[in-house]
Amino acid sequence: MLTITHSHAAGTMIDGTSKGDGTAEILKTVGWRWGRSISAWFVPQSRDRLPKIHTITRTREALEAAGFEVETDIDHEHRTTAEVEAGKIGRQADRVDALAAKADRKATAEDAAWTRAQSALDRLPEGGEPIKIGHHSESRHRNAITKADNAMRKSVEASTDATHAQARADASTHTTDARYRPVTVANRIDTLGAELRKLERRVIAPRYDDAQGYIDATTTQKQARADHLAPNLAEKRDQIAYWEAVRAAQIESGTATGYDRSTVKKGDRVKIRGQWREVVRANPKTVSVSTGYTWTDTAPYAEIQQHQRPE
Repeated sequence: MLTITHSHAAGTMIDGTSKGDGTAEILKTVGWRWGRSISAWFVPQSRDRLPKIHTITRTREALEAAGFEVETDIDHEHRTTAEVEAGKIGRQADRVDALAAKADRKATAEDAAWTRAQSALDRLPEGGEPIKIGHHSESRHRNAITKADNAMRKSVEASTDATHAQARADASTHTTDARYRPVTVANRIDTLGAELRKLERRVIAPRYDDAQGYIDATTTQKQARADHLAPNLAEKRDQIAYWEAVRAAQIESGTATGYDRSTVKKGDRVKIRGQWREVVRANPKTVSVSTGYTWTDTAPYAEIQQHQRPE
């Protein structure tokens, strides 16, 4: 018996598979991946999200068509965004520690490989003495050159591995900061708002009638849609509330600027991406600025770093 499970914290996974039972080929075709670190099949990008019912349904149908018995255990509840973010930050901190430890191991291996390479080079005859063909030392000399060459190659490979590991460790330390950059947070709020409005439009969208074409949905139909989309709507609203609170805290602390159409006017000067520009037009969500050419550039208000009124 195979069991497809989903929870907001763990994502979508499947229990009961075994190597060589034929499930791997089926799961791959419907978008599943094998997780080596968890030794289990999972649906990518399903953690911290509501279940992808269409993927679960396709998987179940494909497995049952192949003769497997499948049951599902789907949890439609979602954690708060605060809990989700705390989990992400914690996992990222663990990843930083793991990558830092790996970088240290690679650096140690690099030092050891370099020492072995130098030792192998030291065993070669001094002064670059050529191989004496036919001499009793020929075989020993050739072996020493081969060992020195192999040792140097391994040293170079170890150095490359150490550099790559250190780069990954350094990059991982900035992941959480990047997620909470003021401009990123502002853009995320806009994106979530658009996604929420799309869901709300689905609730009140017209329905198609064969005789009359598109007509207004009935109250009953709208309520049914609202009930069906309730988990998605609740999750999206919670996400918006969380990130708006983050944005407000950033503005209050001075980490982010809170400019908008009410504070930026035509003729003002604004600093965007390190350059001062004159405001040509203040749009609802963006500001149009001069470029010195015949066209203008636009940027979201969140990217305004400083603002000056004309003297």
